[in-house]
Amino acid sequence: MLSTRERDVFKHVVSGQMNKVIAKRLEISEKTVERHRSNVMKKLGVKSVAELVRIAMDAESIEH
Repeated sequence: MLSTRERDVFKHVVSGQMNKVIAKRLEISEKTVERHRSNVMKKLGVKSVAELVRIAMDAESIEH
């Protein structure tokens, strides 16, 4: 459902990193991070980072 880059951005967002930091770590522009972040939120049907964190936690509990 999510592209590889969207998954990368998702992981960084739910770990609490700011767009600027994510951009630097992934060597992409901050605008590109914003675009991926927006796509992730749309695809997962969420409106907040808190909801993204909940999804990440739910997925992690399923894996373990």
